[in-house]
Amino acid sequence: MSEETRPAPQESTTTPQDPWTQNTAASADPKSSSERNGAAEGWERDLIGRVAFSAISEQRKARRWGIFFKFLTFAYLGTFLVLYMPRDDGAIGGGKRHTALIEINGVIASDEAASADSIVSGLRAAFKDETTAGIILRINSPGGSPVQAGYVNDEIYRLKEKHPNVPVYAVITDICASGGYYIAAAADKIYADKGSLVGSIGVLMNGFGFTGTMDLLGVERRLLTAGEHKGFLDPFSPLKESDVAHMRTVLASTHKQFIDVVKKGRGDRLKEDPNLFSGLIWTGEQGVDMGLVDGLGSSSYVAREVIGEERIVNYTRKPNPLERFAEKFGATMAKSLVSAAQGWTGGLQ
Repeated sequence: MSEETRPAPQESTTTPQDPWTQNTAASADPKSSSERNGAAEGWERDLIGRVAFSAISEQRKARRWGIFFKFLTFAYLGTFLVLYMPRDDGAIGGGKRHTALIEINGVIASDEAASADSIVSGLRAAFKDETTAGIILRINSPGGSPVQAGYVNDEIYRLKEKHPNVPVYAVITDICASGGYYIAAAADKIYADKGSLVGSIGVLMNGFGFTGTMDLLGVERRLLTAGEHKGFLDPFSPLKESDVAHMRTVLASTHKQFIDVVKKGRGDRLKEDPNLFSGLIWTGEQGVDMGLVDGLGSSSYVAREVIGEERIVNYTRKPNPLERFAEKFGATMAKSLVSAAQGWTGGLQ
């Protein structure tokens, strides 16, 4: 065939192959690329939406839990306040005949739980309740302030005179010594366990002397006073016989007051014994023999067998949590103010 009549070569309609990906050239088509980009963007938007929704959901859950715990906290505080807020003392007995119980635990002092104010408050409430058949003072105390014990002793006699039909009994648990027995002596009768410790009817004053130690250390004591005896019994100065003699008279006077209180309360029940007021202690069994104790028995025994009302209602004055919090808060604030003042004055130096 001649060159003139040979048909002209036609362009191939087959899409060339990509040697690396084996994809057709059509993959580079703008329309296909835009579709894929749109699909990718849609997937990203969906992912972002899911993440945002999940975050919002978590925030809502956290908020709901926060509200729940806040409600729980307020409910707890409300219940706490209802249980521990001061109650009307006249309503403690619930309108039924009962034995009133007042506990005296620990050291008897103005800043302790067994303070005169606390004990007297419980006593007045118990006597005030017309359904009180009898009162038990359950004592577990090594003693303490003779002044605080004296306040309670006097108040028991006053209330007994005002309410002559309400008997008062003291029940000793582990120990009732010194100031504890000072209070118990005002009761109509005293009961104890056979192993209880009772007595210690005496007065003491103790301390230390550091003059020898100061001599060894080469320390000189410089004490200035206005008044001949203002610095008497100073532990850093030599002991003077005149100071000792004076304090013996003070202790003897206080001891006599204690003896008179015990004799007033116990009367002829006390046995004649030279050691009775010597400061010694005895067991409950020995106390019965000495006339310091009337019988052996517990609080439940006295309520059931002596008073005749087995139901016991506790009139012990409990510390008010709000008052304690206020006291602690006030003390903390006071310390903070003192520290701040010291820091301020220190900065001026």
